[in-house]
This record gives sequence, C-alpha cells and structure tokens, in this order.
Amino acid sequence: MRENVIRKRIRFYGRVQGVGFRYYAYNSANKFGATGWVKNEFDGSVSMEIQGTEDQIRRTIDALSRGAYIRIDSADVRDIPVVEDERKFRTRY
Repeated sequence: MRENVIRKRIRFYGRVQGVGFRYYAYNSANKFGATGWVKNEFDGSVSMEIQGTEDQIRRTIDALSRGAYIRIDSADVRDIPVVEDERKFRTRY
C-alpha cells in the first residue's frame, strides 16, 4: 500500500443528479489516480467513497465543483478505513 493513502466517504447534496456528476467523478478520479466508487441515492444525493492521497482527493473534488451543471450545496465527509488492493474508480448503480 502506498504511503499517505486515505479513504473518505462523502455524501453530496445539491444539484448532483442528472447533471453528469458520476461521469465527472469517474473521469476526475481516474485522471488524478484516486480509487473508489460513486453512486446516486434515492433521496437525490450522491454517495462516494474515494481513496488516494489528500492531493488526489482534493483535486478530484475540485474538478467536480467546476462541473458545468453541478452545484454542490453541502457534503457530509467521514474518514473511513482504506481498502487494500483497490485498483480503480467505478460507478455503482
């Protein structure tokens, strides 16, 4: 396992469904080398688990915030245990 790798569970609220949020998350996480997953929730929010360095996670979230139609009003963030041997970021349905 790489040094300084952390994992966060984030629940995003705002205009985050139907605006390409999961697409942006998938592409941004892969661009910056983060792993984990993203999925829509029934209440209109989006959940994400993202793993990588602080910088990889920050850059992924910053890219999401700049999405053309995305508006993140708030986010609940929790640190969670790292998943060993995770290799990619994916979209869950």
